[in-house]
Amino acid sequence: MIIPELPAYLTELGGADYKGLIISLFALTAMISRPFSGRLADTLGRVPVMVVGSVVCCLCSLVYPVLTSIAGFLLLRLVHGFSTGFTPTGQTAYLSDIIPAHRRGEAMGLLGTAGSVGSAAGPALGGTLANHFGLNVMFYCSSSFAILSIIILIGIRDTVAKKHSFHPRLLKVRREDLFEPRVLTPAIIMALIAYAYGAIFTLLPDLGGQFDVRNKGLLFSYFTVASLLVRLLGGKASDRFGRRAVLRVSATFIAIAMLIIAFADSRYMLIAGVVVYGFAQGITSPTLLAWAADLAHPTHRGRGMASLYISMELGILLGALASGWLYGNEPANTTLTFCVCSAMAAMAWIFINFNHTRKKKP
Repeated sequence: MIIPELPAYLTELGGADYKGLIISLFALTAMISRPFSGRLADTLGRVPVMVVGSVVCCLCSLVYPVLTSIAGFLLLRLVHGFSTGFTPTGQTAYLSDIIPAHRRGEAMGLLGTAGSVGSAAGPALGGTLANHFGLNVMFYCSSSFAILSIIILIGIRDTVAKKHSFHPRLLKVRREDLFEPRVLTPAIIMALIAYAYGAIFTLLPDLGGQFDVRNKGLLFSYFTVASLLVRLLGGKASDRFGRRAVLRVSATFIAIAMLIIAFADSRYMLIAGVVVYGFAQGITSPTLLAWAADLAHPTHRGRGMASLYISMELGILLGALASGWLYGNEPANTTLTFCVCSAMAAMAWIFINFNHTRKKKP
């Protein structure tokens, strides 16, 4: 709901030069919090970890209207990242527990489809609320949705049989908690592919402005709807044809989509690039999540899913920072910025084809 409006909001505060930090600070905290969320998901349970993420989301949305300085805004983006650092880790670990291995791709696709429904409606709704009622109403509405998610989570039964009571020592992250080596291959692919995601979510509002798209949230909705249409099929395809085969296709289309955006000369060409990227991302995400669940040890599945998300946040962080720097608020730099994104996707394609995971069949 709030992402499409944040660049303009930060500009009004006088922080136009810090647009690259909107996504990167969020991703940084999400990445740092992953080892904690993975450890806690395996010890306290999946549900408490999901609840923590929703609570952070609720509180941060309430505070945006209060912190109206550049420093306050950037600090809040840093804190807000904890929501993404916790909730998806608990979600994917929970889902991996209750779904048989041969249907994990389909299940991850279904989870992604549910998320895409919210992500498709959110930007359009956020833009409408901001345009007609102001940014504060948009922030408060965002907070209310987080409260609804907490209410739903209260009624879910956890899947961790031997849960621990909370103790501060559980927050002590050991070296082995930092990363699950079994998921290294999908994690590297995730980092390379997520670079484009960081660039898109940082610069898409500006690109919409270049082509006179008034409701910038609609561009995010085009992306999300396209992703929504293929997530379930992409997940099923990875169950049937293999994770690696599906990722070859999706990495190819991500590279193509970035080139379309790089050379877009009209709003329709921009929308076409966004839609192609949405299709490709909708296939990629459930496939990588299912692959990581395949490879992770059952007793450390929370850590395995957290490791994959660490790579995702690293890719998003680098994509947001590097793209914001390359773009430099100059529309003339759009081509170079997104050609680099295409090159990163091409590197992922090369890695998929020439790296082979031992013991586990992808």
